[in-house]
Amino acid sequence: MKASSRQKDSFSKLSNDIIGCRKCPRLVKFREGIAGKKTKRFSDWDYWGKPVPGYGDHKARLVIIGLAPAAHGGNRTGRVFTGDLSAKFLIGCLYEAGLTSQPNSDSMNDGLVMIDSYMLAAVRCVPPDNRPTPKEAKSCHPFLERELLLLKNAKAVLLLGKFAFDSYVKFLRETTGLKTSNFKFRHGAVYDPPGMPALYASYHPSPRNTNTGKMNREIFLELLEMIKKEL
Repeated sequence: MKASSRQKDSFSKLSNDIIGCRKCPRLVKFREGIAGKKTKRFSDWDYWGKPVPGYGDHKARLVIIGLAPAAHGGNRTGRVFTGDLSAKFLIGCLYEAGLTSQPNSDSMNDGLVMIDSYMLAAVRCVPPDNRPTPKEAKSCHPFLERELLLLKNAKAVLLLGKFAFDSYVKFLRETTGLKTSNFKFRHGAVYDPPGMPALYASYHPSPRNTNTGKMNREIFLELLEMIKKEL
């Protein structure tokens, strides 16, 4: 990623800033309400209930961006793509592609190591119906910008779903001044913005997509293998 004029930042500072954020009253109320009420199958868990920072190899060449933490996934476990069905699909495929140390992502202390990869969400709090408002997305966008600028070795960015795609394209436009009108979301789309990591678009690995067959292991692994060859 390109350098920024921002004062010196770090992953630890960014993580602390993300975890302590309370800018969006609706999201704060929603995430804390879920953490307080819980769900029956996780009634013995001490829910995280706070914004969720990124996770993985700080020197990663592959950056993976999703939408937001899941209500009983990241919002429960405190780690992005951990403890829900989307995580089960994603981490299983990443493992098969040699990008994680194990095929499961269940909790912060499960031993998962990201191999040359790093994952984060465009919005750091679970939103009602998985739909952050434009104001909430705008408020969270500086965290995305800071994290991407810290990932200096990135050579490829994999965007899971249209929301993540649009968020990253906005980052590109604002950071580089690049005209992005030709950047259209579709699964398997690849763009090569000058001076920036290659951009790969994918359907989100949510149950809504995997249960209907819109997304399956074959097409996702094909995309991962394409990325690995380019790396």
